[in-house]
Amino acid sequence: MKYVKLAASTICLFAIMFLGFHIIQNSVANQKYKRDYAELNHFKYGLFSVDAWKEQLSVIITDEIDKLYLTRANKSTLKSHLESQLEVLIDKVYARIRKGNEDSPLKQSILESFVDIKEIKKGIPDYAKAMLSEMSSSKTESQIKGMLKSKIDKYMAETFDTQDDTKKDKIIATSGASDEDGAKDKIHAVIIRNQNVISEQAMILIGLAILLFVMEGFTKGPLAPAHYFTLTLALLTMMVVGVMTPMIDMEAKIAHLSFVLFDHTVSFDNQVMYFQSKSIMDVFWVMITHKEIQMKLVGILVVGFSVVFPILKMLSSLAYYYDYCRARQYRLIQFFVEKSGKWSMADVLVVAIFMAYIGFNGIINSQLGSLSSTAPNLELITTNGTSLQPGYYLFLAYTILAMFLSGFLKSRPRDCVVPN
Repeated sequence: MKYVKLAASTICLFAIMFLGFHIIQNSVANQKYKRDYAELNHFKYGLFSVDAWKEQLSVIITDEIDKLYLTRANKSTLKSHLESQLEVLIDKVYARIRKGNEDSPLKQSILESFVDIKEIKKGIPDYAKAMLSEMSSSKTESQIKGMLKSKIDKYMAETFDTQDDTKKDKIIATSGASDEDGAKDKIHAVIIRNQNVISEQAMILIGLAILLFVMEGFTKGPLAPAHYFTLTLALLTMMVVGVMTPMIDMEAKIAHLSFVLFDHTVSFDNQVMYFQSKSIMDVFWVMITHKEIQMKLVGILVVGFSVVFPILKMLSSLAYYYDYCRARQYRLIQFFVEKSGKWSMADVLVVAIFMAYIGFNGIINSQLGSLSSTAPNLELITTNGTSLQPGYYLFLAYTILAMFLSGFLKSRPRDCVVPN
């Protein structure tokens, strides 16, 4: 029976190690996909981009130009303007002619005999009507609209964004998509698929680890060497996977922003303002490479309580288990194995640090929520995408199971003979 149990434990251990390797591999890859997706959706390429605004406004202006036509009311107003301008024009023309004929009184006298300005002005309504008729023709309207569109195209060509799009273009090219929207859809689909796989693998790994400890819990007597080794390797695997995979994703974005301009809707969707996906080792690296000494010290504390402290506990447990060189008599070994119960939650210091980040959750909701009331005609939907990741649950499961292993050692110690 014990061989069957040993075989089952060994199979579980190899399955845990296999799953752990793939979880790390998939998490690192998915972390990159998430950063790329956040970069493509960053508001500097949308809400704060001249090109994005130009793309929407050019469509609106072109559509408004196509709608231009002279209504009855417009024609009446335009006709009165034309008549007044024609009268002014005739007066200016006549004044210029008189000025030109100042040296030739005879020429001016003949002109006044044959040309009656008052009679010419009587025809102004007819002139305005004829001009208005010509302007209302489809050919003339088409020419005017074409001229306006060409001017708009010129102005749009002279308006452009100066920010560097190299990073965005590289992501699009790497994704294999033909355009930005295609790259977003493709990367998002990969993220969802990988996230589901990672979550399933993490739950299976935690379940197998719990199964190992449950099987050992129903066994009486001291821990067998092979079983203890199996439990220790399982915990080590969970710890490594927990510290190397993301614990939390923090995201603040404007899911939807829209308003009406000239009876057209201007909208921006999925505008990411902030995104971070960090594991314990990521946080350690960021802090240890920071120029401020305070940040370096915090980084050392993080890696100390999340990596060094757990490893020392496991090494001490091994020495205690085998009583290597009478290790059970050393106070340091006794502390880690027998008296570290009240200190065991120090392993979760990093979890507390990450949970502090969740306080960022409330800040995002408060600050982004206040934007929604900025204007009555502005529709603004903000989203807080902060969420715990499988790495958090793996590390938490490791911490809890490590306490059970210490309990096994204290309640069911193994007597051993130290060689001479």
